[in-house]
Amino acid sequence: MLAAGGSAFGAGAGVVARVLADVPVDPDAPTARTWAREELAQPQYAHGESILDRLIAWFQGLFDGVGAAPALSTPSVVLLVAILVTVLVVAFALAGRVRRTARTRRSAAVLADDDRTSADLRRAADDAAARGDWDTAVLERFRAVVRALEERTVLDERPGRTAHEVGLETPRRLDVPPGTLDAACALFDEVCYGERPASAHDDALVREVDARLADARRRRAVERAEVDA
Repeated sequence: MLAAGGSAFGAGAGVVARVLADVPVDPDAPTARTWAREELAQPQYAHGESILDRLIAWFQGLFDGVGAAPALSTPSVVLLVAILVTVLVVAFALAGRVRRTARTRRSAAVLADDDRTSADLRRAADDAAARGDWDTAVLERFRAVVRALEERTVLDERPGRTAHEVGLETPRRLDVPPGTLDAACALFDEVCYGERPASAHDDALVREVDARLADARRRRAVERAEVDA
């Protein structure tokens, strides 16, 4: 872009220089147009630089004032561009991995020192939903889900357990497909950290997860009873 701007500036400067050098008076409009056409018809304006030419010139310009610029052939520039693109792709991939790791590490503790029962937590969630406080409704309902899993000994009682850990541990101990809790766990973290406000749809999502886990717990209880019989 700088090279293109320089070419345009050079063309204009050439026209102005000719006017100042050859004629000491201001030309009329037709004369000025004629001079401009004659100036721009010269060979140096016949062919514009390609993007690759401009890229080579730009790269060599980086070495101005540092010594002689290295002579770069077209294959060399193509190789340099390929290396640059590769570096950028790798950098973005690593940045994404770091962001995912950071999100995992900062997954919120679900219950902490909360000693309420699952029934207490569900009532708190229902009350919050009734007044349209969807953030509280989602958080309390998810806590009720986890407390119910602890009460039914699906999960051991552990105050510092994070939402991410709940999503990993529950499918291993209860007959539900892997990923059943993923959306609800991610939602809990997002709402807990204030990354986005919850909605009625979000509350319904956690309700559905709660119902599915309750069905799975009932099946588990029946299977255990049959084994013990």
